[in-house]
Amino acid sequence: MQLHLVDDAVSRKKFHKVPHLVYKGDKNWAPPLEGMIEDTFNPAKNPSFKNGEAIRWVLTSDDGKLLGRIAAFINYDKAVAFEQPTGGCGFFECVDDQLAASKLFDAARDWLKERGMEAMDGPVNFGENYVNWGLLVDGFMPQGFGMPYNPKYYQKLFETYGFQMYFQQFSYHLDTTLPELPDRFWKVAEWVAKKPQFKFEHFSWDKTEKYIDDFARVYDNAWRFHEHFKPLDKDDLRDFLKSAKPILEPEFIWFAYHEDEPIALFVMIPDLNQILVNMKGKLNFWGILKFLWLKKKKTMTRTRSLIIGIVPKFQRSGVDAAIFWHLRPVMYRKNWYKEMELSWAGDFNPKVVALYESVGGKHMKTHYTMRYLFDRNKPFERAPIINAEKVSEKS
Repeated sequence: MQLHLVDDAVSRKKFHKVPHLVYKGDKNWAPPLEGMIEDTFNPAKNPSFKNGEAIRWVLTSDDGKLLGRIAAFINYDKAVAFEQPTGGCGFFECVDDQLAASKLFDAARDWLKERGMEAMDGPVNFGENYVNWGLLVDGFMPQGFGMPYNPKYYQKLFETYGFQMYFQQFSYHLDTTLPELPDRFWKVAEWVAKKPQFKFEHFSWDKTEKYIDDFARVYDNAWRFHEHFKPLDKDDLRDFLKSAKPILEPEFIWFAYHEDEPIALFVMIPDLNQILVNMKGKLNFWGILKFLWLKKKKTMTRTRSLIIGIVPKFQRSGVDAAIFWHLRPVMYRKNWYKEMELSWAGDFNPKVVALYESVGGKHMKTHYTMRYLFDRNKPFERAPIINAEKVSEKS
């Protein structure tokens, strides 16, 4: 087997061809847009390169047959937040061959070691965690946009190599065509929504910078008690808004305020995968026309929540229910959306898990974020549970 650095047009083409070989005939897989993946590895497009670096390889047999691919990367700002400096590997695709998988993992490990890392997480993204993050271990069905899909045997490839589960990510489905939630839920939600000290508004493009600031303030306050917290990079958020503008629905992004101070946010997007499954990863001229036609036909009937965040002081105030109360008439008007995926609820954040269950979500999918410690004798520890209230009492 031969490893090849991805550093020119030919090797990039091979990098994108690998998953089409792995998922041939698998109707659950939606080919990601190659341009979006290339942006991940473009320093001019990805803010993670401000203090980070990345590399990628393809693996072939001795006779040139494609066997797999992998990328390795370091965000030095985030790497040092852990007990041991930790890099990442991702965009992993491989045939069902442990020797091939191990050769790919070895390449990522050795590259990270050379740069002072002592562990690697995978499969993860070189950027924010709302896309390309996690290994699917349960719920092998079409995934919401950005949530990874992979063959079942990938778990064996990771675990046999020595990766261990660092935390779990749960996805919940909410069928918006079923009978309403209990009246009591909506009465409480309406009561909170109409309190004069609270204000709720959805995103609008003419106030983009204001909402970026509000998003960052909520995010930083909501997650600052996490052991490995790092403040949000606003450039990452600007990059997301720019890349996702063709599909974003401003009324799917909500902010809550208490006396004009941002205290909560909710972000949901249409499930672009319902279009991408027909695109073969390309967005050329004809691809753009096809995309616009499928969008106009209301092909996207599912939505995916990317994030919900509430600052600790208001986590029991009912503002989460009030956001859903404001979202309800939007879903009535846009009634071609039939299903909502409440995704990426980390098991380290039991409050979000409880929220998704309280609104009627059914647990349908589980992803693992895996970690591999380079020192094989070092004790492995799971991601710590967020306990904001306990930390707040000590503050």
